[in-house]
Amino acid sequence: MNKIGEKSIVRKANESDTSQILAVMKDAEQSGFMLFAPDERNMAPAALSKLINSINQTPTSGFFIAEHQDEILGFLLLKAETLSRTSHRAQIAVGVHSKSRGKGVGTALFAHMIQWAKQGQLHRLELTVIEHNEQAVHLYKKMGFEVEGLKSNSLLIDGQYVNELYMAKLL
Repeated sequence: MNKIGEKSIVRKANESDTSQILAVMKDAEQSGFMLFAPDERNMAPAALSKLINSINQTPTSGFFIAEHQDEILGFLLLKAETLSRTSHRAQIAVGVHSKSRGKGVGTALFAHMIQWAKQGQLHRLELTVIEHNEQAVHLYKKMGFEVEGLKSNSLLIDGQYVNELYMAKLL
């Protein structure tokens, strides 16, 4: 299997990346495993540019992308909490283009983000994942995340209630 993730560059996103990031988001949402249903997100490029700038200006937050040969393959959004009692933790949202899944892109994004987060003031990384998204759960466990709980019937997808797992990693 071609591990394109090993050849990809992971870096912070910038405004010039917005159209490609939106395309990856749209593709990832077709999987049925994202919080947004297919075609439900209606984010304009200007709004995404503003979000990228806002996230990247916060010292403990980052909007990262994985790219190979100038093509964005996936993104990872790390958003730190702002209250003093919770500022040591951050939430993660991630999406990988369907043609790049299973090829190391998610691993590359997480490895970069974890190293980056360790250099800051973060101590706890958190995410939720649809329970039956086995590929993602496997990735998160491989990267050191542990299941901390279950959100029963937390999402309604195609008329069916599905569970989410709470997962976290301590740095």
